[in-house]
Amino acid sequence: MTAFRLLSSSLLMCGAISLTAPALAEQVAREQDIVGLRLGQRVMVDDGTCPAGQVKEVLGAKMMSNGISRTRTCVPRFGPKKK
Repeated sequence: MTAFRLLSSSLLMCGAISLTAPALAEQVAREQDIVGLRLGQRVMVDDGTCPAGQVKEVLGAKMMSNGISRTRTCVPRFGPKKK
């Protein structure tokens, strides 16, 4: 019974990880490098236009007649914590 619980919990964990992987935002160096932005997609742009400790987030915000409109905001940079 314990082996079954261990196996089922590990399969559940693998499934959860595989579902969250597409939600991770990609990062590019220039906004011109973003090609084919989809509705709801978030791309982090590290081009130095935001203050220290922040990075520009480009979001596919709204469907327009000529494509997807983009919004740009500076958000906190999340990375490895340094001690």
